[in-house]
Amino acid sequence: MGQFTSEEKEAMKAEAGIAACAFVENGMRIGIGTGSTVKYTILELGRRIREEGLEISGIPTSDATESLSIEQGIPMLEWSDCEHLDLVIDGADEFDSELHLIKGGGGALLREKIVAESSGGMIVVADASKRVEVLGEFPLPIEVNPYGWEQTKRRIEAICGGVVNRRGPDYLTDNGNPILDAHFGPTIEDPVKMEADLRAISGVVEVGLFTDTADVVVLAAPGGCELIRKPTARL
Repeated sequence: MGQFTSEEKEAMKAEAGIAACAFVENGMRIGIGTGSTVKYTILELGRRIREEGLEISGIPTSDATESLSIEQGIPMLEWSDCEHLDLVIDGADEFDSELHLIKGGGGALLREKIVAESSGGMIVVADASKRVEVLGEFPLPIEVNPYGWEQTKRRIEAICGGVVNRRGPDYLTDNGNPILDAHFGPTIEDPVKMEADLRAISGVVEVGLFTDTADVVVLAAPGGCELIRKPTARL
């Protein structure tokens, strides 16, 4: 999206974030994602609660999302009181033609995956720069246990053809874990197998590959939003 100004990019993010709210209906329990586009979803849901009397409740995927959601008047749920969510709205760092995703650039991949796998459908809000032929140009985030993370890194390096970096010496997720960013390059042609291979490594808490999870992508574009729906979409 280099041909667009920062203002144009922000306007497209706002349009996609707001358009995703069309899937939200009264009485729903929703998962609320993390990121610069989902921010506009939260703001729109807050507006609908105040101005239209929308009644929903949600589970956030990060501390930042929880703070903004509470500020906007969205009632928060506890997992102890919620077995299932109707849908989740979240962003993505990349998505391919089968709507497999790379997520976790913001560090919330573990919570995002727990929420996504607990939901009856997943809506992804994204801009055109996130659509790729093959996943991997965006470094793949991998959340790892602090104990022995150096050894976990070595085992990931045996799978990854590129550099694997720890995301800052002091960076920890909301769960207290480091993240390793694996630079595969656009080579992840079988994300389902790659996710399984990485998750099989002891010390890996979660992998930022979300395979067979997304149902619809609300894609921001200058002329409006495009809906990309998987043939097997649940929504």
